[in-house]
Amino acid sequence: MAAVNRTLSISELDAVLLVAETLNFRIAAERAHVSQPALSRRLQAAEQKLNARLFDRSRHSVTLTDAGAELVPIARRMLSEFRDSLSDLSEFIAGRRGSVSIWALPSVAAAILPASAKAFQETHPMVRLVIQAASARQVTQAVLDGGADMGISVAGPDLPASVEFTPLRQEKFVMICPRGDILAARKKVDWGVFMSRPFVASGPGSSIRLVTDQILAATGQVPAMQLVADNISVVGAMVAEGVGIAAVPQLALRLMDKDRIQSVALHSPTATREVGILIKKDRSLSAAAMAFLARLHELELPR
Repeated sequence: MAAVNRTLSISELDAVLLVAETLNFRIAAERAHVSQPALSRRLQAAEQKLNARLFDRSRHSVTLTDAGAELVPIARRMLSEFRDSLSDLSEFIAGRRGSVSIWALPSVAAAILPASAKAFQETHPMVRLVIQAASARQVTQAVLDGGADMGISVAGPDLPASVEFTPLRQEKFVMICPRGDILAARKKVDWGVFMSRPFVASGPGSSIRLVTDQILAATGQVPAMQLVADNISVVGAMVAEGVGIAAVPQLALRLMDKDRIQSVALHSPTATREVGILIKKDRSLSAAAMAFLARLHELELPR
């Protein structure tokens, strides 16, 4: 035996409330912008689904039955919740509600996202930003898996074809040393400087390590001694303490104690990395995510 559908539609609930409020089919039909027969059919459908009479009708009056009186507050609550939900959906579609997930390199998250988040918050106060600092590989994977609406990272050689990269800016690499170091007085140094000092390298999974390894290999430079620190802030702390010197992109300086560290331009060759936005090609971004993306492009990035 087929199951009986006892779920009332929105139009049926609305018809019940209009008749309950007016106790007049003609007025209720006018307010519903339908004909009286159409309104009557909606009420009949509701009564059939509930297997209960909701109104007693006579030639001169309409009155609620006990079942109808019981249904009225329920119908009011259901319609109110439905309209509130539609309102929330409209706010989401318009980009005024929801959340935006951004995964970014730690240096980028510290240098770029605070200003973007502040500007976005002023125009979208009800949208929640969820920011995750991660390695380049993790950022790409989060975008690919759908865990991130967007990523801010570098375009590596292994970037999947399904991920689109839009450049934001290029940043140069600099050498960092302690403030009191003799190298701090130099205007620029070449990569040979790392042959005479302990070299503090970023972790093997870092986008920074990819650039420095390529340049050191291409120039035939072999650091006198190499220390490895996975976290860029730890690299800065090691250098500040005098453990060694390092090559880092300019944005990474935001994660370091500039009172204890001096940056010096690197040349022969000049090294750069391109930072940009990663988006999965077949993913439709929410209006809020699109608005944040536009904010990223509008702001002047720190140099």
